[in-house]
Amino acid sequence: MKIAPSVLASDFSRLGEESAAMELAGADLLHLDVMDGHFVPNITFGPPVVERLRRWVSIPFDVHLMISEPHRYAGQFAKAGADIITFHVEADCDIGETIDLIKSHGAVPGLVVKPKTSIDSVFPYLERVGMVLVMTVEPGFGGQSFMSDMLPKVSELRSRIDALGLSVDIQVDGGISRETIALAAQAGANVFVVGSALFSQKDYAGAIAELRSAVDN
Repeated sequence: MKIAPSVLASDFSRLGEESAAMELAGADLLHLDVMDGHFVPNITFGPPVVERLRRWVSIPFDVHLMISEPHRYAGQFAKAGADIITFHVEADCDIGETIDLIKSHGAVPGLVVKPKTSIDSVFPYLERVGMVLVMTVEPGFGGQSFMSDMLPKVSELRSRIDALGLSVDIQVDGGISRETIALAAQAGANVFVVGSALFSQKDYAGAIAELRSAVDN
């Protein structure tokens, strides 16, 4: 399993310090939500922030593009330091071409599905991506409640990946906590984006250890 703290829940005035602290606490990835105010009703940051943050953290950057035209900006995020770049199947782009573009910049491509999107939409691309993110909340804002009715999508995706003999990661994002992480893991997820449940704690290392323990038990 991999724990990916979402900086959306951090104190943006201390973004570098808090991200570095999560790395020291044992996080596997750092999840960076990029929003354009169009694809989702919120705005966060662009490549310059990712580039500056790269100086603080050495673990992989998992950049989630919640933007309408990911093909226009994916290269910039890769150059800024993104290691994994996920984008939505619902975005206004050619999915195959955008996957190839991300690969051409040396990053790992991944796909994301919103709660109302069928998981079948990613099946044609499973052999070309390194990760699929199943949203367990509506994308755009942190602090939302976990949507347990998304778990069958995770299970169906895990079955398809295993049947094809692939090593594609399944990530879940939204409402992940000690109480919900085990459910997501049982359904087949192995990468967990955690926001408020981590950044609200004083002991980041202890909170990450608790999450791992919840899955192991």
